[in-house]
Amino acid sequence: SGAYLGAAVMVITQMAMVAIMTMTPVHMRAHGHDIGDVGLVIGFHIGAMYLPSLVTGVLVDRFGRITMAVAAAVTLLAAGVTAATAPGESLPALVAALVLLGLGWNFGLISGTALVVDATSPEDRPRVQGTIDVGVALAGAGGGVLSGVIVAGSSYATLSLLGGVLSLAVIPVLWWTRRMEARHRAQRGLTVPG
Repeated sequence: SGAYLGAAVMVITQMAMVAIMTMTPVHMRAHGHDIGDVGLVIGFHIGAMYLPSLVTGVLVDRFGRITMAVAAAVTLLAAGVTAATAPGESLPALVAALVLLGLGWNFGLISGTALVVDATSPEDRPRVQGTIDVGVALAGAGGGVLSGVIVAGSSYATLSLLGGVLSLAVIPVLWWTRRMEARHRAQRGLTVPG
């Protein structure tokens, strides 16, 4: 159902974002950045997470929940690749990576939430959204813990690439869900919207 799909988009988005975000300050400090640089990067990241929300809502309504969920995955992949390939001493490259990370998160959370809202009745919505919020929080906690393990065992670049690739898991989930919905509608003699 759309609620499961929305939940999957939000959980994957949260895990990928938190994993990369959590280790970025550690990575920056290891490359000689001071706390002011770290604050700047995280400030831009937080801004990119929330400031686009009103525009993102319009985009989700205009282009569709699925399209924007895919945009989230692609943007998070771009963030992971940018973070992985950014020279550790390059403040502009790290700002770009974390802005992309925040924007991808924004796209994922808003499109995922819209999918949940579309699939639930007003009576069920608080319970469903509350349950999903627990899953999103646990995914964030897991991403934070695993990020330290991955960086300790390998590198920030590896973590960033893994986070970017993880975000792509949204695409087969979306495809499979749409395929199942189309099959279900066809069995019931209904047409499938484009």
